[in-house]
Amino acid sequence: MSAEEAVLWKGRSHQMINFWPLLISLLSVILLITAGVMWWSWFALLSLVPLGFGVWVWLGTRLKVFEFTTERLRVYEGILNQEINEIELYRVKDIKILKPFWLRVFGLSTILMNTSDRSCPVLEIKAIREGSMIREKLRDQVEILRDKKRVREVDFEGSEGDEFEDFDDALNY
Repeated sequence: MSAEEAVLWKGRSHQMINFWPLLISLLSVILLITAGVMWWSWFALLSLVPLGFGVWVWLGTRLKVFEFTTERLRVYEGILNQEINEIELYRVKDIKILKPFWLRVFGLSTILMNTSDRSCPVLEIKAIREGSMIREKLRDQVEILRDKKRVREVDFEGSEGDEFEDFDDALNY
């Protein structure tokens, strides 16, 4: 990180996004341990499978960290090996905030970003607190960085490639 680059926000997704996998894992563990006590004891050993799955899902969310600085957005993720993805902030095209009912009940929201970065065209920061405030900070910083670097995002859209036919004809005069 450069001397002028500062961390504006650092956080992770809430475990609420794992509610159903963790609940099913917990119920499976209880069921297998109960079956092991009542019938065959080796059923209790099978409870290690859903327990391991639940721990893996929990760790996957716990170890995925989003860091938003004045220059870029970094995503640290991985359980056994850590992978770091970086997106330059001036490459962010648009930022949406999603507030589905299930997350709103817990005061959470999801930020969805479309970028011009080929390695990560869509970035989703799921189930975070104060999503609206973070979105506004991101938008402000993107504009500050674009003005500083004198960069603008331009999209070229066409219907079926017809716009290039005129250009090709102009070259073949």
